[in-house]
Amino acid sequence: MVPTTSKCDAYPLRSHLASRIGGPHYVHAVGPFTDRDVPSFVSALGIPGIIDAHVHFLPPRVQDAVWRWFDRLDPPWPIVYRSGEDERLATLAALGVRHHTALAYAHRPGMLRFLNDHTLGLAASHGAVIPTFTIYPEEGVEAEVARCLAAGGRCVKVHLQVGGFDATDARLDGAWRLLQTAGTPIVIHAGAVADGSGNEQWCGPAPVRRLLGRFGGLLLVIAHLGAPDHDAFVALAEHHTGIWLDTAMIYTSPSYLAEVPVHLTDRVGALGDRIVFGSDFPTMPHAFAAQVRGLADLGLGDDWLRAVLWDNGARLFGLGMPTATAPPDSVPTTRPPR
Repeated sequence: MVPTTSKCDAYPLRSHLASRIGGPHYVHAVGPFTDRDVPSFVSALGIPGIIDAHVHFLPPRVQDAVWRWFDRLDPPWPIVYRSGEDERLATLAALGVRHHTALAYAHRPGMLRFLNDHTLGLAASHGAVIPTFTIYPEEGVEAEVARCLAAGGRCVKVHLQVGGFDATDARLDGAWRLLQTAGTPIVIHAGAVADGSGNEQWCGPAPVRRLLGRFGGLLLVIAHLGAPDHDAFVALAEHHTGIWLDTAMIYTSPSYLAEVPVHLTDRVGALGDRIVFGSDFPTMPHAFAAQVRGLADLGLGDDWLRAVLWDNGARLFGLGMPTATAPPDSVPTTRPPR
């Protein structure tokens, strides 16, 4: 079920938008809107829906453990979409999310096959799910990657902070080599966000640079725009065409991961062909609509929004979907319906 009471509150972004009015990226000021408005908003943009590169689907007992962790955080981290797996799949469909990942991650050895069987099985049963798997530095990881690729895996999740490991751990060399050869997108959480996970020593741009120094052909999607190291990761993407960025939980107010990087707006706009929408569904402390609204409030225009919400994801994951086209006889649509 799509919540109707949680509204987007993006007033710092509204202030940023107001400063751009009259400039080359003019869009109309908008008011708060709810999740129920999202499908008509994206339809008005001329796109079939949203491709979400940052959605989690962990096995139920692991998901429950993750939620218990977030329940203990101070300040609180309210979870808007806490529900069973079938209901979460239905919620995404009702939001107009046509395709999404099923990200899972290990925090210790011995979990890979269990996690990957779940996420790949979910994709086999539900056409909206992009076949996703994860890796961890342990014996047999190269063989597990080969198995998952053979099963149709199209996306990999790596979580340096929760996993607590070095991206250049030698046990991962074979896995990285396979993924580089396959050109598989790797959604990598490389920023040390303040969610109680710790493990800051494995995070930041330096480990990613070291990884690229060894496997320069990897296709990395930096989760959360690299928060809290937005500047460094945007700079890395500017100098390395294999670096993409996802927008999960970045452009909302209040911000839960780091200060909203409005100072990077023009640079993020220039990277528009390598930015993909991400939500971090379901463990989000705000409505899904807040993230769509936050992107619109950047004032980067309809073409940029179409690319981020649809075209780039279709290209990244090889979905073979039609590209977005502006609706005929349309006015600028970077605003939700009233």
